[in-house]
Amino acid sequence: MKSAICGRISLSPNHIFNPNSGDRYSLCTGPCSNLCIPMALVSTGPGKGGGLLEKPVIEKVTPGRESEFDLKKSRKTAPPYRVMLHNDDYNKREYVVQVLMKVIPGMTVDNAVNIMQEAHYNGLSVVIICAQADAEDHCMQLRGNGLLSSIEPASGGC
Repeated sequence: MKSAICGRISLSPNHIFNPNSGDRYSLCTGPCSNLCIPMALVSTGPGKGGGLLEKPVIEKVTPGRESEFDLKKSRKTAPPYRVMLHNDDYNKREYVVQVLMKVIPGMTVDNAVNIMQEAHYNGLSVVIICAQADAEDHCMQLRGNGLLSSIEPASGGC
């Protein structure tokens, strides 16, 4: 196996397009040498022939992927939603606290108790403010566990 030549090699167009068999600096060697296509050729100055073969710059682009700036912008434009817990006369207070801690990520016992108490005394309590898709998911999980819940847009800067 031949080792790669590092750096720039001065080549004429004849070296690139009409290589001699056994030519040490030919870009196209091997059984398929007639299929070789140079990626980039940069002229070094006036005169015929002399050019440098530059290493092609390959940008890594993931199809369908937005830039970091676009992702941050789309996150900021998505309006937040409130997940609301409604008081009911069917579930015990301890059960409501357990469900809140199970369904809402990062929910502490103290926060769950405060939310449950507010819903019990006021009839309604804000569980979490998050993106619409997450709010819908949390609401459905709370309902799936027998609690009354709803979502609403979090307008007013809260």
